[in-house]
Amino acid sequence: MAKRVAIIDIGSNSIRMVVYERTSRFAFHLLHEEKSKVRLSENAYRYDGNLQDIPMQRTFDALANFLQISESFKVRKLLCVATSALRDAPNQKVFLTRIKEKLKLDIKVINGEQEAYYGAIACANLLPKQKNALSIDIGGGSTEFSVIDEDNVSETISLKLGTVRLKELYFDSNDINGAVVYIDNELDKLQNKQLDTLIGIGGTFRAVSNAILKRDEYPLNKIHAYEYSAGKLQKYIDKLLCASNEALENLGIKENRYDVIKPGVLIIQRVLNKLKMSKIITSGVGVREGVYLSDLLRNSKHKFPHNYNTSVKCLLDSYVDDTHFSTQLNSLCKKLFDLTSEHFNIENKYRYELAIAAKLYPIGSSVHYYSQNKHTYYLIQNALEYGFSHQTTTLIATLTKYAKNRLPAYSHLEKYAELLPEINVTNYLSYILSLSITLLSHRPRNIDFELSFEEGILSVESKNNLYIAKYATGKLECNNKEFRVNFNS
Repeated sequence: MAKRVAIIDIGSNSIRMVVYERTSRFAFHLLHEEKSKVRLSENAYRYDGNLQDIPMQRTFDALANFLQISESFKVRKLLCVATSALRDAPNQKVFLTRIKEKLKLDIKVINGEQEAYYGAIACANLLPKQKNALSIDIGGGSTEFSVIDEDNVSETISLKLGTVRLKELYFDSNDINGAVVYIDNELDKLQNKQLDTLIGIGGTFRAVSNAILKRDEYPLNKIHAYEYSAGKLQKYIDKLLCASNEALENLGIKENRYDVIKPGVLIIQRVLNKLKMSKIITSGVGVREGVYLSDLLRNSKHKFPHNYNTSVKCLLDSYVDDTHFSTQLNSLCKKLFDLTSEHFNIENKYRYELAIAAKLYPIGSSVHYYSQNKHTYYLIQNALEYGFSHQTTTLIATLTKYAKNRLPAYSHLEKYAELLPEINVTNYLSYILSLSITLLSHRPRNIDFELSFEEGILSVESKNNLYIAKYATGKLECNNKEFRVNFNS
């Protein structure tokens, strides 16, 4: 696969382009993103789905600019897909031929099931694993659904429900009751399954979740993997549906969404009424990422290898030259956890977060050695994105922020209280990471000491001189008086 790939997604409301760069076989990061709100389907639904001249020209102009941007990044492969507006348009050939002749761009018009599948495999691979989940991708002309169980995608379906479609057919004439009847009739095509989680894809869902996030003064400014209750979403939708434009602004909705937000949230409301979900997860990824992953993972059934995380690998590829130390630190942290966690009543599930924190701890030193912890913390908070919950990311970032320094500050623990485990757990994990770093202070080629633990005392046995390690360990802050370290060398 080419190192740099551009994906263009032509929707009914907006077209978007992303440019991805691989750092190794399955690891990648976003180089650039561009969006243009061309409203390709504008007035189409009033004329039997036929695309109109002005929206087609807007889309042509935006695509011409997108191709210029792609060339500037020296992209080696470009994949362009189009969804509902083009697949529903009787005059699609006019537009496709013009793009092909004038811009030399091949557009693949995908059917609704393909669109649903692309969005779902993006969620299955790039969100924390979910059981019994339903993805919903609300677009301008259609809405796609898929059942997601862990990394398996099934039961993909596309319905003729979209924000622009509903706006032009019902909301512009204030026929809200007609819109409800139409939506419910389309939703009858969904199987009434027992599903716990609704995964929201697309601009409508991101706009709503972002508004809820800010109204709740949530401690992270990150929409991907943002999780909240279905009840909270339903209450917010009730306010949106009866709000004036001025009230929409007060509810956190941006002006460019005033005309399509109500059709979008009405779809969500009717889905929640039908399926009775309990949990909402917001996806920052969708069709574009799905198209990219279907190419990247074409030889592995569109799944990453077992226990592989693309964000972790990308950070290591980009920022860690000394992989030997990173591997040693990871191994030592897990060993210390296995020796001591039961004594201190720490659940085994935290072993994973500790191991990732150890593996990623060195990444900040390549930015600036003397502020390593600060840069590691920032990189993890912002770039450790795919496959992790906000709770997991926050804990990993916190452990690296205070590593080899002191225990997490009370102000930090208070700010992120809803995302972090109990204070004694966070402090224990922080100390284990710091202790592991200090035990490797002398940078041995191979770990040259043995560890044993009994009744709160960690014994470090070595035939070599561990003077630096012993000195550094003695300076560590530990709020548990039961935990002592003895060196025997």
